[in-house]
Amino acid sequence: MTTVAAPAQPVDNAVEDALMRSIRIPPRPSLLVDLQRELALTDPSPRRIARIIGNDVGMSGALLKLANSPYFGAARKAKSVEQAINFLGINQCAALLTGLLARAAIEGNENDLSAFWDMSARRAQALVFTSHKLRIAPPDIAHTFGLFCDIGVPLLMTRFPDYAATFADASNDADAVFTAVEDARHSTNHAAIGCLLARNWGLSPDVSWAILHHHDYRVLDDDATDDAVRSLVALSVLAEKGIQRYHGNHVSLEWEKGGERACRHLGLSPDETADLLDELHETFHLEH
Repeated sequence: MTTVAAPAQPVDNAVEDALMRSIRIPPRPSLLVDLQRELALTDPSPRRIARIIGNDVGMSGALLKLANSPYFGAARKAKSVEQAINFLGINQCAALLTGLLARAAIEGNENDLSAFWDMSARRAQALVFTSHKLRIAPPDIAHTFGLFCDIGVPLLMTRFPDYAATFADASNDADAVFTAVEDARHSTNHAAIGCLLARNWGLSPDVSWAILHHHDYRVLDDDATDDAVRSLVALSVLAEKGIQRYHGNHVSLEWEKGGERACRHLGLSPDETADLLDELHETFHLEH
């Protein structure tokens, strides 16, 4: 897969290693290693996957609770991990578990991350909804990208005491590229760190590259970049607009920066975009 060249592109292994040590990127959990090994087989077994997950009682319970949540709207409630796998599918359950493992690996520092995880879950929901409506990306890929899109943020908060101020400034800058503000102050950014974690955890290359470029909207017009990556980036801009609207914000700076390019890449007219955002808004409210 080819991608556009970018200053933050992590291609130097020595630089990667130093950055990972400096930022303290958590290692890939052994449970995820075992799960990915089974998924790599020609015919992965739901029963073996359930057994792997069942080795961690806490993760089993959390996965079952999430699988039975209104978010997925399943007609039947799973009573076991194996049932959850049969109801939702192997890949979707693997995506859910990966998100739970990420939360467990990153929580425990001095920062309150509840709002961050709520936002990540909301973004994942938006990505799954829009990808399904537009028939663009598999739901597990969209879900994983949504959850991991900003995974570098809590890692940078732990590394840099003043990162919260940087994040706020970048969020409120109407002109600068979000990651450029971070690079100027910390010589790295949350997209690059998130990409490193995704690669280190063996996530889909589409997910890791989309994480890297999700604030670089030039990529949406670059035919040299894989279409799957560009589509995920475009969907993330739609998701951001929908989330801001849900929270009562009429203006989304990221939408102002990349919305037109995103809609052009997705082939959406202004009316189609408005209808899709209306449907997404209704979906958010159906949970309550």
